[in-house]
Amino acid sequence: MLVGLLSDTHDNIDRIKEAVEVFNQKGVSLVIHAGDYTSPFSLIPLLEGLKSEFVGIFGNNDGDRLLLNDRSGGRIKRQPCKFEHGGRRIVVMHEPDLVEELADSGHFDLVVYGHTHRAKVQKVRDTLIINPGEAGHWLYGKATVAVVDLETMDAEIINLG
Repeated sequence: MLVGLLSDTHDNIDRIKEAVEVFNQKGVSLVIHAGDYTSPFSLIPLLEGLKSEFVGIFGNNDGDRLLLNDRSGGRIKRQPCKFEHGGRRIVVMHEPDLVEELADSGHFDLVVYGHTHRAKVQKVRDTLIINPGEAGHWLYGKATVAVVDLETMDAEIINLG
């Protein structure tokens, strides 16, 4: 079972559409957004184009949280967002402050975060930690997303554009 990860889209509609294409081609069962959509209008290509379930959290740059929540049908949560999918325990944060502690706790199989705009995959004990990088590419000019296989717990960082 594959899960798509993205973060820090920051209203970049072209990159959001590319991410949706990648996730649909890969056949992911769920897309997780680790925050910083920025504006509610950027949800339209994401939610209308995906052929999978969607869950996300708010980031520090998300302004109109009421409208983001409304437009997402309540699928954007406050952090930490904890849930199970495909038999795996997942927690999603925006800022990286507690990700290693969450992984070290042994309570989660997958810890997802964003905010730094830099893609990173690491393992702490038996927990996979992933930052999919910045899908919006505004800060470092490199748009990335990630795909995780929940059966093998292997992760792939995918370049967009």
